[in-house]
Amino acid sequence: MKYITIIFTFLFFCFSYGYLKGSENEKSKLELTNLKYLGELDERYQSFNVEMCEVVGGDFWIPYDLLDPEEVRSVGFSAMKRAIPPINLYDKKLRILASALGPMYIRVSGTWANTTYFQDNDEPKLTTAPDGYENVLTRKEWKGVIDFCKATDSKLVTSFAISNGMRDKEGNWTTAQIEPLINYTQSIGGVIAASEMFNEPSHAGHGGAPAGYDAAWYARDFAAFKSFVDTAVPGMKILGPGSTGEGGIIPGVTISTDSILTSVPKPEFEIFSYHFYGGVSKRCMGGLTPEYELTEEWLSKTELGLKYYEGARDKFLPGTPIWLTETAEAACGGNPWAATYVDCFRYVEQLGRLAKKGVQVVMHNTLSASEYALLDQDTHEPRPNYWVALLWNKLMGTKVYDAGVPEEGIDVFVHNLKNSTNGYAVLIVNPKDAESSIEIPANAEQYLITADELLTKTVRLNGEVLELKSDEELPGLKGKKITAGEVQLPPHSIMFLSFKDI
Repeated sequence: MKYITIIFTFLFFCFSYGYLKGSENEKSKLELTNLKYLGELDERYQSFNVEMCEVVGGDFWIPYDLLDPEEVRSVGFSAMKRAIPPINLYDKKLRILASALGPMYIRVSGTWANTTYFQDNDEPKLTTAPDGYENVLTRKEWKGVIDFCKATDSKLVTSFAISNGMRDKEGNWTTAQIEPLINYTQSIGGVIAASEMFNEPSHAGHGGAPAGYDAAWYARDFAAFKSFVDTAVPGMKILGPGSTGEGGIIPGVTISTDSILTSVPKPEFEIFSYHFYGGVSKRCMGGLTPEYELTEEWLSKTELGLKYYEGARDKFLPGTPIWLTETAEAACGGNPWAATYVDCFRYVEQLGRLAKKGVQVVMHNTLSASEYALLDQDTHEPRPNYWVALLWNKLMGTKVYDAGVPEEGIDVFVHNLKNSTNGYAVLIVNPKDAESSIEIPANAEQYLITADELLTKTVRLNGEVLELKSDEELPGLKGKKITAGEVQLPPHSIMFLSFKDI
């Protein structure tokens, strides 16, 4: 009996070992037949923000190397910002680099838009905003936005002022600002594709709204806003509410989305929008670290941010498309490492995860301002995120599939291959400090992004440093042909694969 027990134990061990090894092999195998189709994205899924503050010039986040801790302690919050001139949206380099990411939406908004006065004449720019406003937008500056959108094949998304200056004596919403801006836009051949009434009503208390502003006030404003839009610009989609931080992500919400959507008259949005930041930067005393930003908890946090707003959408406006209209590494301009390779993992994971969840558009903040920008604010040199954004735009189509590869530690996302009728694009992310591998079913072209260290601004494509050929010329993003079978995934790597005729 003793020997029989030993034999059975041995056989059980062998069977278990073989089963586990088989499971390991199965888990790391990519299949591209009979994929589960999840849905389709807007063709401008990957989109970007240009802050209204950039357009008009104003106080924006100061770079960390210019930040004076002593001044912050003595002066306070204002010492975290610096004056910036209006952005030159006619800059050739900026237009070339932005165009390479298109087609896209360009959203011009932000907290500054809530208190911006549109100077509807061709006279010199006012040196001081009128009472009830804080910023001034000229025709010339707004024309720069319209011309930039035309030059880059972008559709414009924006929001409007809601401060005391545009209200009547009773505090009611009026067309004092939206009407002249709409009229001027149309007069120069511009189109506003979509708009939120104003930026982040969840934080209206410190976003330029009148004192005492609440959900009921929002509902009254929205009814007047929608009435005007339906008549004056019926082709402009109304987004909303565009709130942020709820669901336990970032505290400080003054008006909840639930209270907005249960107010009377009930706001009806054509597209449900929300904003997401997984935390706040060091500027605002945040405690994030580069190491943490490689963890599953951090990379999946974008899904937690969606969960709250998706639930509100399903409850109050079921079936309405959902857009993420503002997002980045961290609020308050991003951490210093938002401009480095380590944030590429969050960037591509967010696009991949939200596409699988049915989010139709993701608008990164910003294109070219502060640490979280894709381009350096002063030189417009590409940062690491720009290169992975470029590869996403080159390869990832709008049809989304379930990869069905539950390999622990790596994440796999499958789309149709862009501009192809019978191909797939696969994104494989390995944020671990260890090599991994995956078996692929057919020959492919590999686009492997790596870096010598996590906090560098220099990245490599298939081993070659990515850099501009000149201010007016991008490098060719050429794939490396690989054969079916096992593919190695280096530590801390991001791999795109294109499969044709499959």
